[in-house]
Amino acid sequence: MLKKYFVKQGIREVSIGDFISNNFPSADYSKIELQRTPLGIKVLIYTHKPGRVIGRSGSKINKITEQLKNKFELDNPQVDVKSIDNPNLDARIVAKQIKTAMERGYNHKKIGNLSMKRVMEAGALGVEIIISGKLGGSKSRTAKFTYGYLKHCGDTAQKLVDYGFVEALTRPGKIGIKVKIMKNFMDITGEILKKDEKVEGKPREEEKKDAIMDEEGSLDFEYGEAEDETPAEDQKKESSEQAPEKSGDTPEKISGKDEKNKKEEIKN
Repeated sequence: MLKKYFVKQGIREVSIGDFISNNFPSADYSKIELQRTPLGIKVLIYTHKPGRVIGRSGSKINKITEQLKNKFELDNPQVDVKSIDNPNLDARIVAKQIKTAMERGYNHKKIGNLSMKRVMEAGALGVEIIISGKLGGSKSRTAKFTYGYLKHCGDTAQKLVDYGFVEALTRPGKIGIKVKIMKNFMDITGEILKKDEKVEGKPREEEKKDAIMDEEGSLDFEYGEAEDETPAEDQKKESSEQAPEKSGDTPEKISGKDEKNKKEEIKN
């Protein structure tokens, strides 16, 4: 009985997710969560554009609440919408953005590289984008875009890697889009760390700078900069003093001529 209950709950959650994604295709819908409360079942909808899900004065929320109650036989359903802070770190939203671009006829290489760049700039450790299907020509091809550090198997991959898959309907045929994003890192002790998280009250960048200072004595040496730089005017003066005179007379010859002129004046 217990096994059948959990299977039934899983099927219900998947069917509710499909229903919401079909009703809000342009809302960048990510996922849903079902929570059982004393008042009833609470449906959490994670989306990038909550305004399109809520509607004017909550009209769409009231409509979808009635549909969930009648179609899925939920007891007192409560729909709550939560916005996603950084959509570029959500694999499902990134996959849907690639899907819409592919259906509009954009080049898959340009879309893959641009999406990969946005994900890495958002603070991800690693990303993998796979676009497979009829990308050009009669035969199907697979384009793979990877960058950074990413786990593909094991318990770490299940906990830390976000996965998204959608299908784009284009004129040549269906195109499958898979996106994997690794946002956090797990150290040897099992603690989950973020990319720019502080370690012992000091950021990692400052620790690297301190290490360079200890080894070289100054950061200027590390980056190849000169410690003492003379102004350009002083360099010109020094170069003019050190440069040889244009005339053929050296200082010794000039002093010899002065002595001859003095002797001639004395004789006269």
